Amino acid sequence: MSQQVAASRIAALRKQLEANDLSPVETEGLDRQDTKAQVERERPAPGGGSGTLSVVDNRTGKKYEIKISDQGTIAGTELKKITAGGDGVGLRTYDPGYVNTAACKSKISFIDGDKGILRYRGYPIEQLAEKSNFSEVAFLIMYGHLPSAEELASWDEALMRHSAIPKAVEDAVAALPHDAHFMGTVLTAINALSTCHPEQNPALAGQDVYKTKEMQDKQIVRLIGKIPAIAALAYHRASGRVYTPPNQRLGYAENFLYMLDANLQSSYRPNPKLARTIDILFILHAEHEMNCSTAAARHLASSGVDVYTAISGAIGALYGPLHGGANEAVLGMLQRIGHTDKIPAFIEGVKNRKEKLFGFGHRVYKSYDPRATIMKTVVDDVFEITGKDPLLDVAVELERIARSDDFFIKRKLYPNVDFYSGLVYRALGFPPQFFTVMFAIPRVTGYLAHWRESLTDPDVKIARPQQDYRGVWLRDYDSVPARKTTATKDDETLSSVSPSNAYKRRVSGVNWQ
Repeated sequence: MSQQVAASRIAALRKQLEANDLSPVETEGLDRQDTKAQVERERPAPGGGSGTLSVVDNRTGKKYEIKISDQGTIAGTELKKITAGGDGVGLRTYDPGYVNTAACKSKISFIDGDKGILRYRGYPIEQLAEKSNFSEVAFLIMYGHLPSAEELASWDEALMRHSAIPKAVEDAVAALPHDAHFMGTVLTAINALSTCHPEQNPALAGQDVYKTKEMQDKQIVRLIGKIPAIAALAYHRASGRVYTPPNQRLGYAENFLYMLDANLQSSYRPNPKLARTIDILFILHAEHEMNCSTAAARHLASSGVDVYTAISGAIGALYGPLHGGANEAVLGMLQRIGHTDKIPAFIEGVKNRKEKLFGFGHRVYKSYDPRATIMKTVVDDVFEITGKDPLLDVAVELERIARSDDFFIKRKLYPNVDFYSGLVYRALGFPPQFFTVMFAIPRVTGYLAHWRESLTDPDVKIARPQQDYRGVWLRDYDSVPARKTTATKDDETLSSVSPSNAYKRRVSGVNWQ
């Protein structure tokens, strides 16, 4: 694996050098389509606005008036008032996956899935990707406004001053197998980082430790500053090459590429166009309201756990193939298709449920994902430098056919941000197993913004969802001799689990007890 990673990365670097020789480098950023903010400056009434909901319980004939907030929500606890005998417990909502449940109030990002809108603190994602950079966007997401020149300088300086990795974290990573998955390595590093700063842990320093803005900000700059370095360290754990410490004279995205590729040569500088590409990718992935991993971060934070554990738990959720691993799945799908001639047969396989279509559809977006529109342009810009990937033709043709087919149109299946991002990461020389890490680096900013917001939310309670119990109601305990096998299915008892290889090796020796 280490040879493959190194070879792929070196090939990408050669492409970068060739591009520098052939054409002047533009440092002002990649060309973008002109974008404008929405004409409307006031938000339409969410869910129709405030009012009341009249509910008649046909079981009892009772009528209830439930208040609707100006945000178009009702308090879930209002349903507890609706009872009809039985065990006396009031109504509850059953909402697997929290499809229609608002678990918090937030000012950080806004999505309109029907219109294909994504905004960070009110700014359209298109404008930020075109005009801003990740460092500035991270400040915006965290503190609610674009920084002044002085604020941005202080922010950048703070991030750089907290970008170095403690020796204990490096040692923890060094103890891992060389073939450990990149995400597993990142999780190890963040958990180790938590132990390096006991003064910020509420379990050790008291529950009020995060009450001060200074303590909050210290953890924020530590995590945002260190996550690119942690990612680079994880990368080189697998590549076998030397990890280069951060360069405090470089920007956020440029510094990340420097740590990957400098090989301890302080004079090395990444291709500015590719650094700008990374900047845009980081902006697109920085925040996306209450997705699975962000919800996990808030859930964990509600218990009062330290921020590093909350962020680690969120990244662990991102590790799941249904969340952060989607772009890797898209790349695998395109590789299996292989050529545009095979797309019609693949499409038929999708319709017959013999194939899975990755990179289309989204829990929230029922139109074109605005990030995918930007990502598609980024693909073209990157391939001008690295050379065109033959799979791009497959992706473009697959999108064209799917978007003109009634089967997908009726189901509102449009390309999402993952559809093209895997091609970009591959062009940059990253192995597929590293794609989710590229997602995690910027998303840490979003996690931290939600963590910070939750600390001052008066409505926050420890997360403790209800359940709909369907199990056995009551039975008496029997001693072991009197018991009979009660399992009615194979999945209700332990399956045959083979001993570990370590156990076999140990017991094959002498006097192993």
